[in-house]
Amino acid sequence: MQYAHITGWGKCVPPATLTNDDLATFMETSDEWIKTRTGISERHISHVNTSELATVAAKNALLAAGIDGSELDLIILATASPDTLIPNIASTVQANVGATCGAFDINAACSGFLYALGMGSSMIKSGQNKKILVIGAERLSFYLDWSRRETAVLFGDGAGAVVIEASNEPGGVLGYELNNDPAARDILYSGFGTQMDRFDSSSLDFYINLNGQEVFKRAIHGMGGLSTKVLANCEMTKEEVDLVIPHQANERIIDTLISRMKIPKEKAFVNIANYGNTSAATIPIAICDALDQGRITADQTILSCAFGAGLTSAALLLKWGQRTQPINPPTAELPPCEVSALELIKPAVDFFCNKKNKLG
Repeated sequence: MQYAHITGWGKCVPPATLTNDDLATFMETSDEWIKTRTGISERHISHVNTSELATVAAKNALLAAGIDGSELDLIILATASPDTLIPNIASTVQANVGATCGAFDINAACSGFLYALGMGSSMIKSGQNKKILVIGAERLSFYLDWSRRETAVLFGDGAGAVVIEASNEPGGVLGYELNNDPAARDILYSGFGTQMDRFDSSSLDFYINLNGQEVFKRAIHGMGGLSTKVLANCEMTKEEVDLVIPHQANERIIDTLISRMKIPKEKAFVNIANYGNTSAATIPIAICDALDQGRITADQTILSCAFGAGLTSAALLLKWGQRTQPINPPTAELPPCEVSALELIKPAVDFFCNKKNKLG
């Protein structure tokens, strides 16, 4: 039997940071208000397209694995904010890393990376593929109405990627569970898509809508339920879990989830303060940070879970291998950004805030 092990990892975070104090310059909020409700201190705003973020993360993951893009059998890219719908942006990354293989995007919102990682592991276990690149990348700042505090303070841009490879050594992805709650489709959504009237300029006024209370409740139920299920299916207990890497949407959600699962808080990895919610990118970025901080060690059992628009949810159980250092250090990076995050978002801020003022 083949096992799917993570052998490479990489991230890409845009250099421009938007702090809570920056947000307070054009909306009624404060650093204290945002921190106490979300755990977020700052988020990154991209000056490039999602595919460029994904490419840098992918190149660094390939370096860490010590393989060339030409060796890949498949690329799966999770995103809800691609540069283009046609063609998929996995094909852009494929061209940029020199791969000759299948490549496709999936959209499961914030659960997308775990959906993709589970799918990739199944492809390896079936014997179909040997080396797969899995990416989560988002430029969610594209969707934000900066006059809406309930969403504008939450989201950021970034990308993360892992390489999974076939091995005869037991471990790697032990199991995963996926689910969707279609009754909750309307509690987190954006109006972007073919339902838009392309001949009406007002259709371009799309943005993320969020029912925070319902998301909070359903997110904990979805992640908690699937986490319990994947542990049971793998015949493991929560006591055997060494580290939990949850989706970084809100620190209160993470705290409540860990508490209800009766897992010690110190086992949860939390890095939302520095990034905000980067949707499909949060978990692979967190994996990279956890490795950098020494929180992931050889032979650890890691539980990861997520939820997102749809309302999707996912949980995955992973046995880490022996190597926690990259074979080659990350060298891929974005082109320099010559302006501040506030300058990057100014056109959108002016549009949405001026519109709000005109409407009274």
